[in-house]
Amino acid sequence: MEKIEQKTVSTNGINMHVASIGSGPVVLFLHGFPELWYTWRHQLLSLSAAGYRAIAPDLRGYGDTDAPPDASSHSILHIVADLVGLLDALGIEPDRVKALVNLSVVFRPRNPKRKPIQSLRAIMGDNYLYVQKPGEVEEEFARAGAARIIKTFLASRDPQPPRVPKEIGFGEDVNYYATKFEQKGFTGGLNYYRLGDVKIPHLLDSIRLRQSLPYQLIFLGTWELTAAWTGVQIKVPVKFIVGDLDITYNTPGVKEYIHNGGFKRDVRFLQELIVMEGVAHFKNQERPEEISAHIYDFIKKY
Repeated sequence: MEKIEQKTVSTNGINMHVASIGSGPVVLFLHGFPELWYTWRHQLLSLSAAGYRAIAPDLRGYGDTDAPPDASSHSILHIVADLVGLLDALGIEPDRVKALVNLSVVFRPRNPKRKPIQSLRAIMGDNYLYVQKPGEVEEEFARAGAARIIKTFLASRDPQPPRVPKEIGFGEDVNYYATKFEQKGFTGGLNYYRLGDVKIPHLLDSIRLRQSLPYQLIFLGTWELTAAWTGVQIKVPVKFIVGDLDITYNTPGVKEYIHNGGFKRDVRFLQELIVMEGVAHFKNQERPEEISAHIYDFIKKY
């Protein structure tokens, strides 16, 4: 692990912490919630050993990267601009995305007639609004403590709401995450989920866009700001990996969408679909060697 280089890069008005190792074609690893660059530690070592330059940042609001206090500073346009600036700073051409390996969360096209919060409320009820109100969930997390929250997310084996099982633990890894989240808090990460419908017209004047934006729409989104990309396709080869115990896979309607043709219709360049048995949401940490092999076996073709 000591071989991994840690540095800070100035991009899009923030300082972004970046972990990287190796040389050769670039593989950019992007984490989710509640994670850090550290979630890809195994893949960084594996892919770099296979001849790639592996790069994993702490995204805006996480870890050692700056965390703007306003939720409106965590839109899809901010995130993509951060990544474009990161690639620029590292001397990497950002518009030549050759392939995408996506874990857990399926691509859903932007619905121009229905806002995301309306869709989430239909699935989850009013519980989602609990996250939408700044401060409430942070207070609950603070009372529980970062270590307990991280273990609840990472170690859960139940595709229903998270719990903390005794049979699986992440040991020192939980401590690493907990330390960072104790320092930074969870607000930055939660702010990603507070922007589904927000009107932020001034952002369009301040964000530098590139052709790489459509490829990134799979990760995050702000409904009004992405109107111009309604119907845009992912135009690179895609591999999708999910676990059969993943809460995202067991969300109502997702299995049908994946297996009955909807996913392939919306992601026309989908080349491989993997459903891992006995695996939950954080599969890159739960089955690191298998995930590293899946990524390598796919990207080496391109």
